[in-house]
Amino acid sequence: MKILVVTGSSGGHIFPALGFLDTLASRHKDIEALLVLPRKSIISQIKYKVSYISISSIKSSLDFKNFIALLRFLKGAWESIIILLKFRPDVVVGFGSLACVPMVMFARFLGAKVLIHEQNVIPGRANRMLVRFVDKIALSFAETRSYFKNYERKITLTGNPIRAELTRIDRQKALDFFGFYNDRFTILVTGGSQASRRINLGFLKAVSAMPDKSIFQVIHLAGNSDVDLLAKAYKDLNIDARLFNFLGPMHYAYSASDLVVSRGGATTISEIMFFRMPAVIIPYPYAYKHQAANADVLKNMGAGIIIGDDELDADILGKTIDGLIRSPERIKAMRSCYGENSGLSANDLLVGTVLSL
Repeated sequence: MKILVVTGSSGGHIFPALGFLDTLASRHKDIEALLVLPRKSIISQIKYKVSYISISSIKSSLDFKNFIALLRFLKGAWESIIILLKFRPDVVVGFGSLACVPMVMFARFLGAKVLIHEQNVIPGRANRMLVRFVDKIALSFAETRSYFKNYERKITLTGNPIRAELTRIDRQKALDFFGFYNDRFTILVTGGSQASRRINLGFLKAVSAMPDKSIFQVIHLAGNSDVDLLAKAYKDLNIDARLFNFLGPMHYAYSASDLVVSRGGATTISEIMFFRMPAVIIPYPYAYKHQAANADVLKNMGAGIIIGDDELDADILGKTIDGLIRSPERIKAMRSCYGENSGLSANDLLVGTVLSL
């Protein structure tokens, strides 16, 4: 069997695709897989066979940049046809974004079976458009069913695949990895695959005002632009912190931490659920409110607290974090909201659904 996987350029699209491929490769070594990515992707080194297509976001405005984006889309559509004719997949799996549109449409025309996976609670425009042309729709969250009411027979709830390397490890081993104390409250701060200056500076302001800085330690994924600024600030504040542009072994960060402060991307939410983490979620205020809807999943479970992006300039974040540090019973209760099986079978369920086609 040949399986082609196509996805967008952001971590929220690529990481679930890699999680799917990790499980596929470990369970079914006789299956040939091809990953198709936009040329401008956040990840350049991938262990799987990869082809690239020329895709840019197309907006509704009439300007020169949009004209160039349209030409790139047409070029990407032609490249998609060439890839399909050369690889001849039995099944095409799309993980959302504009890059999936030509690949899915032409794959259907050429007779391949097609599945699309939706990572967010609120489905993206590409998947909403493609839903009528596919054989199966795999969902990360049950709440998404209401957006595909006319296609219930195609829907299967799989969850969001997690990368194979994201495994739970002993907390002490994780703390030793960062050189941390085992008697301090550990906070993981991340703005998602693209990082977030708003969260970087908002969190810094929040902890600056906290009365006792000796009771917690910080793992902060800051991106490229704010690392030096944050390093100096943490040193001046005498806060024990480990700063990273990007952290590959994220399972160490999750396993070491007592609390996550993050954006609400679907992949981040799925990883938080997998590691059963208490979370303070600050949803990115744009992108059709996808992140706010994702964050509501944790809030409704009782495992997450939502703070608006516009509230980062106030002292709400600092008081929320300080309150959680001083309430170990609440942290324990938030962890218990996940039950016993959160996130354990998403990879296998998706692989099984694809193979069933």
